[in-house]
Amino acid sequence: MAGHSKFKNIMHRKGRADAVRSKLFSKLSREITVAAKSGMPDPAMNARLRLAVANAKAESMPKDNIDRAIKKAAGGDGESYDEIRYEGFGPGGVGVIVEVLTDNRNRAASNVRSIFAKNGGNLGETGAVSFMFDRVGQITYPASAGSEDAVMEAAIEAGAEDVESDEDAHTIYTAFEALSEVAQALETALGEAKSATIAWRPKTLTPVDSDHVPTLMKLIDALEDDDDVQNVYGNYDISDEDLAKLDA
Repeated sequence: MAGHSKFKNIMHRKGRADAVRSKLFSKLSREITVAAKSGMPDPAMNARLRLAVANAKAESMPKDNIDRAIKKAAGGDGESYDEIRYEGFGPGGVGVIVEVLTDNRNRAASNVRSIFAKNGGNLGETGAVSFMFDRVGQITYPASAGSEDAVMEAAIEAGAEDVESDEDAHTIYTAFEALSEVAQALETALGEAKSATIAWRPKTLTPVDSDHVPTLMKLIDALEDDDDVQNVYGNYDISDEDLAKLDA
């Protein structure tokens, strides 16, 4: 298994403050509804729905909200969403993947293209960026879940492929088709995960110079703030010094 890298930069600012809590819940609810429509509206019988519900609970989404999202799908009165992937380049040549769930494809395409253009990037064709990433299962535990060695041992036993640990969290990677099984095995060993999801993991990281960092982060933040956008991934590597400047 590989050692630690700065993959945490790729998910920069995913944990939002109370000011955007309702937007986060809206996106979680949308994923639950789509997952419920894609199979049985019972988490025990639908792996994607089970993961969506677990992720919502990890973000303290109220049970009533979760149940309402499932009932929308089961009752057939929920909106119909298209799942779309956009690929483009940000400042400094960084590869960016944007996952969208939308009830209006034209609006989503227009908004994503505009956000790239206004923030120093450009939207590419499908496949322009994704070859630089691996499609993986990603399971995250807080650092308090155990020592690096203990989590590594549990991950190996569960059938995971890689682990990255730092002072904030343990991130465990699996083959994407094995995510549900590995997540269940890890829950037995380590307890409930903070999140378990299918993700895009960069094969290599692109260092970003100081001049490009602010514009790149504006691009990422603007994409994440769009109502249709569910997830944003990038293969960027930002130095600790530049991250500190952003936080300041």
